[in-house]
Amino acid sequence: MENLDYDDDLTDDHLDASGVDIGSTEEALAHLLRALGEKPEREGLKNTPKRVARMYTELLSGYHADPQKIVNGALFDISYDEMVIVRDIEFYSLCEHHLLPFIGRAHIAYMPAGKVIGLSKIPRIVDIFAHRLQVQERMTRQIADLLQELLEPNGVAVVMEGMHLCTMMRGVKKHDARLTTSAMQGSFRTNPATRQEFLENISRGSGPLKI
Repeated sequence: MENLDYDDDLTDDHLDASGVDIGSTEEALAHLLRALGEKPEREGLKNTPKRVARMYTELLSGYHADPQKIVNGALFDISYDEMVIVRDIEFYSLCEHHLLPFIGRAHIAYMPAGKVIGLSKIPRIVDIFAHRLQVQERMTRQIADLLQELLEPNGVAVVMEGMHLCTMMRGVKKHDARLTTSAMQGSFRTNPATRQEFLENISRGSGPLKI
């Protein structure tokens, strides 16, 4: 059921498990509002510190997510050795430099070596690392490294495309700038044909990123 006071559906158990100190975060946000020349006690802002504190329990939930529990036994022994691709995985994260959002999509592939992972688990792995203060380059590598560790495949490839509000709203103010990052391991790094097959697959039918 939606929480009408704070416009979210967070439960007390979620808040307790988040690791976020709600009280201290509220105090810090109220102090920030005053430092910016606002009055946190005015009608439109009086619940803002609590709303934002609760919001951070969602946006930064990846710090307290256990990848082993997320996978939860969804690794299967199977004699399949062709490329597995999951593309256009939407993600959102917070840039650690300015605390502004960056959003985009991830394309992930691996070459199985006797083991595959349940389809829904790959987007969940993306969320684990996206729901932290991040830089896209590091997040790309973290996803690839975890899949390599879990699956021990013949190769892993991760390509991420992101739009960063810190370059769109401030600084250079370039609305159409996009950042593409990649991490290639195993056969995707050593075999140009394998890498090219992956890149051609993810380029088919991909529409432009939009906000």
